[in-house]
Amino acid sequence: MSTRIEISASETGTVRVFAADLNKDQIDGFDVAAALGADTLDPEQIEFFDMADLQGLGLTGFLEEGHGIPAEQLHDMKPQLEALKGVVLIVPSRALGGEKQVLTPSAPLRLIGTFYEDRPPVSFEKLPSEAAQGNVNTDTKPGPSNAAMSGRVAMIALLVLAALVAVMIWIAG
Repeated sequence: MSTRIEISASETGTVRVFAADLNKDQIDGFDVAAALGADTLDPEQIEFFDMADLQGLGLTGFLEEGHGIPAEQLHDMKPQLEALKGVVLIVPSRALGGEKQVLTPSAPLRLIGTFYEDRPPVSFEKLPSEAAQGNVNTDTKPGPSNAAMSGRVAMIALLVLAALVAVMIWIAG
């Protein structure tokens, strides 16, 4: 049975980790989009690397520090994530272009886990400065711009010149 991963157009903050049965030399030139079965994939947003490059940090540390995945989410998967060897592919939601699509990863890719970035709720607190207090005055209308005033002056000058030319033609005629 093949894996089907349904991606909604509004998906954000999701990070998928795949093991890749490849060696380090095969990373360059590997068609990740085809192996994932992705219609849209931004190669600038994925991370495709050898686990040996994460010396000291480990994959769980990389996901926690680099992608904002909470440690509680990684806790149960930590032994499996740290046991991975070889090449790993990390696909965040932003790499999928905000398009609805179905991923059907095939060999050499194997889905290891799906994680969700920690996004604290947005809160609006009162601004600490007294200068920030008060009402925005919406009754004031800005005066005309310099360009508008210049246009009006030029129009009056043209009307005066037109009147002078008309008078000169009338006198000459």
